[in-house]
Amino acid sequence: MKEDDIHTEKISYKGKDFYCSLAFALHLIGDKYKSLIIYHLKDGPMRSGELQKSITDISNRMFTYSIRALENDNLVERKVYPVTPPRVEYALTGIGKSLVPIILELNKWGQDFAGEHHLYAPGE
Repeated sequence: MKEDDIHTEKISYKGKDFYCSLAFALHLIGDKYKSLIIYHLKDGPMRSGELQKSITDISNRMFTYSIRALENDNLVERKVYPVTPPRVEYALTGIGKSLVPIILELNKWGQDFAGEHHLYAPGE
């Protein structure tokens, strides 16, 4: 098997079986909001409200779902400060930080594709 071939042995993770390593990776970070959360945390910890506001069109429910999923998969860590009102910060874990180059490369690919296909709106 070549290095870039998709790994097809069974991966069992939290009660779910994956028969493709790419499908497993996409399960962890593949939805729109998880990847955007990782992108916005790339420069360091952010407060919960600041992080949510930095992501266009995310509902409270979807933010909570996505950030909790990233926490459960140990890609993001949550720190609660014992102050009133409560202050919560999120940061990438070590394994979460290892995803940043991949997310940045995907971002560049999107920019290149949009530019090559003239998809940017006039004036932007």
